[in-house]
Amino acid sequence: MRKWMLSALSLLAAAVLPAEESDRPEPLAEFNPGLIKWSLNQYATLKDQILTVKVPAEATDKSNWTSAAIDLKPFRQQTLCFTIKARAVNVSQPIHSWNGVKFMLNYLPAGGTERWHHPSNLFGSFEWQEIAFSAGIDANADTGKLILGLQDSNGEVQFDLSTFKVYRTFAMVNSDYVVNYPDRIKSMPAHRGVMSPHTMTEEDFKTLRAWHANLIRLQITRFWGQSGTDRDLDDYDKWLGEKLDHLDQVLKWANEYGIKVIIDLHSPPGGRDKSRDMTMFYDKKYADHFIEVWQRIAKRYKGNPAVWGYDLVNEPVQSRPAKYDYWSLQRMAAEAVREIDPDTPIIIESNEWDSPNAFAYLPPLKMDNVIYQVHMYMPGTFTHQGVHNTFGEQSKKSLVTYPGMMDGTNWNIDELRKALKPVRDFQQKHNARILVGEFSAIAWAPGADQYLQDCITIFEENNWDWTYHAFREWPGWSVEHVGTNPGDLKLSPEDTARKKVLLKSYLKNVQP
Repeated sequence: MRKWMLSALSLLAAAVLPAEESDRPEPLAEFNPGLIKWSLNQYATLKDQILTVKVPAEATDKSNWTSAAIDLKPFRQQTLCFTIKARAVNVSQPIHSWNGVKFMLNYLPAGGTERWHHPSNLFGSFEWQEIAFSAGIDANADTGKLILGLQDSNGEVQFDLSTFKVYRTFAMVNSDYVVNYPDRIKSMPAHRGVMSPHTMTEEDFKTLRAWHANLIRLQITRFWGQSGTDRDLDDYDKWLGEKLDHLDQVLKWANEYGIKVIIDLHSPPGGRDKSRDMTMFYDKKYADHFIEVWQRIAKRYKGNPAVWGYDLVNEPVQSRPAKYDYWSLQRMAAEAVREIDPDTPIIIESNEWDSPNAFAYLPPLKMDNVIYQVHMYMPGTFTHQGVHNTFGEQSKKSLVTYPGMMDGTNWNIDELRKALKPVRDFQQKHNARILVGEFSAIAWAPGADQYLQDCITIFEENNWDWTYHAFREWPGWSVEHVGTNPGDLKLSPEDTARKKVLLKSYLKNVQP
């Protein structure tokens, strides 16, 4: 057993976070940089192990990649972390956050959807730094493609190929564990609702009651999408105290209107770093405080009948080996909560922004009455088109439609089922209750109503709870708004097609 796996297993048994930093594992010999054979593209040069990709502004090709084929068969059902050092000079900002500087693994597992694993938000200029991503390798994986370069961007990027390393991460434990639930949870019908606005009003509850929604995933959040935030813990605790004071009132309204509330810690102590990884996975101070925060929340809301569950952390991202990995830190927080509140369900999220793919390497906690959450935004080319920009050169003609061809795949309800298969497999193997905490398509996406309907159809087939993202938060996700881009969103005088899908589905809810 490799050193990292031993380290991860020791964390599983730890009662207190270790003070010293865990060493990284030994990189896998199969991925020795000297063994990788790169195929250069037209804008790439290689000298002294420095790969330079320099794409001029007038280039018409959007994908300017250097690639190498790798055999994934020996690593099936394992999780690998890929790292390399890179620097960039004036890389233009792409339309989509997942483009720009590309360091990516791509493969197509037999019977599954195509996999694309990579970091995001890499553009502009930066000096040599490590970039990384983690990838769960499917049981049916065969040959993969490593990709370095630029996509949908111009400028210059350099990669130091001598620094390319791959690690085996995330010990697979509790593989045969079957989750048990108390009779109250086993007999509880599926719940259907919404993600909350940042601050709720009584009028919001009246509206949701009229819609027949019966669940709110209430986000405790600030500085969304920013890096380097929430490092001042005194300031963080002051902010959190104000949010919990508001939550006290929200729970009173929830009781009055018969709607349950998920407490969602959307912004954890320490925030995220530049790579969007959570700082607390790498820093003991914030990891300890995360556990303390949940002890504080559990003491305050233990026994509150409006609380449906404790959602420990929103969309964890861990792209490289960490002292307190995304799973172990959630486990330790869950154990701390259980000592205080033995009855309220605890909600666990997967890695990679709580993606369906990451369920392939998500172990269950060895703990009962735990609900497992997934977020569904696949394919992102459809759901997030135009979200991170004001369209600029992107015109209405370039919008993609669902169902339809995207990224070489004909996306329809069958492809959505394939994308969600790792979640379904996890549910069946471990008897797990599944919550779809977020799913959506941007307001101007052609076919967004059909996408929502197809997603909900799959959720209902599997008896999953779900909350739509989002209710009266940003208008781009709102089913009450219409528009063609982020600049012209407005309230619709009539029910939108997307809203009609939700209202029809909410009629299935059982309300007191």
